[in-house]
Amino acid sequence: MAHSPPGNQLRERVQDGGVAVGVLDSTYSPTLVEFYGELGVDFVWLDFEHGGPDPWDGPTVENLLRAAERTGVDLLVRLPDRDPSLVRKALDLGVRNVFLPRVETAAEVEAAVKASRFEYDGGPGDRGLGSPRARRWGLAEDYVAREDREKMVGATIETREAVENIDDILAVPELGFVFLGPLDLSVAYGHPGELDHPEVQEAVETARAAAVDAGVPVGGLGFGTEDASEKAEDGYQILNLGSTTGALEEVVSGWLEAFDGPE
Repeated sequence: MAHSPPGNQLRERVQDGGVAVGVLDSTYSPTLVEFYGELGVDFVWLDFEHGGPDPWDGPTVENLLRAAERTGVDLLVRLPDRDPSLVRKALDLGVRNVFLPRVETAAEVEAAVKASRFEYDGGPGDRGLGSPRARRWGLAEDYVAREDREKMVGATIETREAVENIDDILAVPELGFVFLGPLDLSVAYGHPGELDHPEVQEAVETARAAAVDAGVPVGGLGFGTEDASEKAEDGYQILNLGSTTGALEEVVSGWLEAFDGPE
């Protein structure tokens, strides 16, 4: 029996002009990915750049995907490198939304986006045509067209070079989104952790404004719900609201402070 996986709801929401909100699962737990889906977030961010399993570890990634698929939540996976072969590997496992770390040029972004497509910008793409998990091991209907339609590849804007080359990066055909990284930009501009420094704010605003003008969806970090709401008003469409460890820290610290034990 042929099998057709559901559509990419994150991509659909963004392309329809909506705002998607999610959580960074910093424990890389299938149980928590599944639970976040039950809670109703739009996506779970898995950051393979700064932690978690090696994305080459297929069985581990597949278990995270199964948890997401059971509760209908989309994964947003940041890869640890810009290597196009990592893009192909992640997509063949069944990941539908990936983004690259520390990009600098349009050429490297285009190579990664092209690696996600069977047909690209009017010509052949660089995706390998096999029968992996994404194809339901050969059972999926209309696989080539569906994959090209449903996959979304983005890039993190977190280096000086990316800001300087932002217009060229945004012009890459079929770029899914850009994710703005103020923390790493603060390092790149020589002000580590100073997110309010004028140079850092100017870099973020340069990238944000250019993306909005180019019609490329913008993602980023919400530092609290008020900040996230302001960013949604400013054109951000993919917003991370917090992390597993951050939520646990807040709740457990509150419990400890409120506990009135024996003297």
